[in-house]
Amino acid sequence: MEYSKKIDTKWQNYWDEQGLFKVNIKQDSSRKYYCLVMFPYPSSELHVGHARNYVIGDAVARYKKMQGFSVLNPMGWDAFGLPAENQAIKHKIHPRDWTLKNIIRIKEQLKSWGISYDWAKEITTCLPDYYRWTQWIFLKLYKKKLAYRRLAPVNWCESCKTVLANEQVIDGECERCSTAVVQKNLKQWFFKITDYAERLLDDLKLLREWPERVCLMQDNWIGKSEGVEINFPVDDSDYLLSCFTTRVDTIFGATFIALNWSHPFVDNIINSGFAGPEIREFISKVKGQSLSPRILGDIQKEGVFTGKFAINPMTKEKIPIWLANYVLTGYGTGAIMCVPAHDKRDFDFALKYGLSVKQVVKPINDDQRLGHSLEKVFENEGVLIDSEQFSGFTSQEAKKDIAVFMEEEGIGKMRVNYKLRDWLVSRQRYWGAPIPVVYCKQCGEQAVPEEQLPVLLPEVEEFLPTGQSPLTHSQEFMKAICPCCGREAQRETDTMDTFVDSSWYYLRYISSDNQNVPFVREDVDKWLPVDQYVGGVEHAILHLMYSRFINKFLMDEGLLSFSEPFKRLFTQGMIIKDGAKMSKSKGNVIAPDYIIDKCGADVMRLYILFMGPAQKDAEWQDEGLQGCRRFIQRALRLVDILKEYDSSGAQTLDSSKKDDSRINDLLKKMHLTIKDVTDDLEGDFQFNTAISKIMELVNQTYKCLSGGNIEQQVLKNVVDVVFLLLAPFTPHISEEVNQIIGNDVSIFVRSWPESDQDYLREETIEIPVLVNGRVRDRIVINASWPESLVKEAALASEKIKKNFTETPPKKVIYVDKKIVNIVL
Repeated sequence: MEYSKKIDTKWQNYWDEQGLFKVNIKQDSSRKYYCLVMFPYPSSELHVGHARNYVIGDAVARYKKMQGFSVLNPMGWDAFGLPAENQAIKHKIHPRDWTLKNIIRIKEQLKSWGISYDWAKEITTCLPDYYRWTQWIFLKLYKKKLAYRRLAPVNWCESCKTVLANEQVIDGECERCSTAVVQKNLKQWFFKITDYAERLLDDLKLLREWPERVCLMQDNWIGKSEGVEINFPVDDSDYLLSCFTTRVDTIFGATFIALNWSHPFVDNIINSGFAGPEIREFISKVKGQSLSPRILGDIQKEGVFTGKFAINPMTKEKIPIWLANYVLTGYGTGAIMCVPAHDKRDFDFALKYGLSVKQVVKPINDDQRLGHSLEKVFENEGVLIDSEQFSGFTSQEAKKDIAVFMEEEGIGKMRVNYKLRDWLVSRQRYWGAPIPVVYCKQCGEQAVPEEQLPVLLPEVEEFLPTGQSPLTHSQEFMKAICPCCGREAQRETDTMDTFVDSSWYYLRYISSDNQNVPFVREDVDKWLPVDQYVGGVEHAILHLMYSRFINKFLMDEGLLSFSEPFKRLFTQGMIIKDGAKMSKSKGNVIAPDYIIDKCGADVMRLYILFMGPAQKDAEWQDEGLQGCRRFIQRALRLVDILKEYDSSGAQTLDSSKKDDSRINDLLKKMHLTIKDVTDDLEGDFQFNTAISKIMELVNQTYKCLSGGNIEQQVLKNVVDVVFLLLAPFTPHISEEVNQIIGNDVSIFVRSWPESDQDYLREETIEIPVLVNGRVRDRIVINASWPESLVKEAALASEKIKKNFTETPPKKVIYVDKKIVNIVL
């Protein structure tokens, strides 16, 4: 039997005709399993590097279906946003045409790979029947004052001509085009995700089946810290500068204040005419540096003295106020108290500009002073010195007592802070969901009424990014009626970040054909949270954080009853070619169509799953692909042998005894393989080891056959089990074999095989252990143990060890299941 693409086409057509993977949401929820793969940006066709998560998700879905679950395995398209728009611009085609064309192509690809999606649930985020409900969610947030607009310093990508959320800035560059990001002050729309910071953090403990590193990444990004907000009076002024610190124990060593360029006090200085040209020049320069907290810690420290002083409220000393490029906007107050002796960044800055360094904490049991050596900056906690009445306190003691003292004296107050910033959702681009807000000269900012949704994205000819939304060019779109007074108004022209679209899509699959509501609560409460979510770890902060936030908000609104959207998360590794991630720009892409035409879809699927642990990166090797092709043909030859048995009428063994050791060994191997493969799939998706064990079973079958004929029914059972176990990985050939051996239903309607415990019982035997030919002990071993384990057990015997206390054994000889002979 030869495997070819014809077999793929035959069974793909059969699955479509039978509607094998369709799910009735209302009727099939009693034993449900919601398997979801992160939907793709349809910005270009898929290559093998993209295929891994889709094949992984499909293997899981098919396995669960064979276990008797009603499996919901849907697919859709994250069709708005920069990826699709940038590609459309590159190819000089309208984003809508480019996107819909790619959707058709990618859908063809996924079907050709044999991915078992329920296409009746398909969603497309750029179509009005979807983004109507994205706008609806915006209005729900707006009503609760969780969607708001304000002037704010933002990340600006000059290439993409739009703002970016902090999470979309990687090492100071745009995550999409790698252009250096600068800062601008713009009026933008935000979602108040910070109101959910504590819940997002606390509920991480519910995610026991998420990768630990993803939870840690979210924990760090939320960045909860407990400390004190201290008021520093500005000298000769009524102005108070508030600084948040987690190290209030170092307050006596604060020798200067550093401000972010956008701090209100800076405007105060400029507006008063006090600021010199050097301050304006510095502000202009620092605006060109990224807001991203991940790079600000590494930049060259720069600053300028404002000419103003603050009063350290504990020492009453005057300390200079500086502008510094390493102070984060948005975190804390935008002003920090600087303690150079105990903070490396402050020390670098103080050293550069000749500012005072004052040690106030020393290591426990160490009386040495730090001095001004760079290596001697002491950032750990210790014992306070030169800190008035708090000298001699440990840092932990001082933190509590100084905080209480400050609150009593009105100097400061204890508070909790988060690194998490509100989610910036405005985009000055064309290809996105319009924000459903209008502006009226009489009534001001007004939300579009729900009954007027969707606010349709207009057709425009000019959609190239200019820094201003292309929607401003559409006079028809701009004209609106104020829902409050009925007068003429203007529409908001910014569109929404594509991550708003993807923050709730997992809910829409449940009610994709419902035109009256975004989802039916009764149905989502039955089918969610998602049982298994599959996707890249690159979404650990962006998509996963935003989805968790929106889900919690919708629960608060009484629209669903679960707080977390994804019960179990699996993050697959990347496929690497020539040492780099597959990319058209690198010229290292492998085309799936070529592989399928030459080898068949199952060869590609099997290799993708076999090439290494699915959660780790793996290097593509053409030799490995051919190895999987040879294995499939080797497995299929067993079917030819079985057919030969049918034609020859061979029914029995050469020696038809039921206790034939070859048969028993083969049946034991078969049942052990069933158990091991099941364990691998129930665990952390160890597809590669599961496939390896099936390969071993095939090898054992050939070994058994090499010793003579075996009963036809035994061979048929083994062949059946081999392809039942392979079915989630190689569905096309498994269906073909299933039909050949006489089954009249799909292999995916049949049950996953179960192992017979009688064959899994460990057979133990007792064997003698000899030393120089004389029996010195007897040990009990498992008959399946390898030689190395038996020898290890023999040498571990206390009776045996007495014979070679000084001289190690010269040789250890094991006669299989008979004896161990130790030669001294």
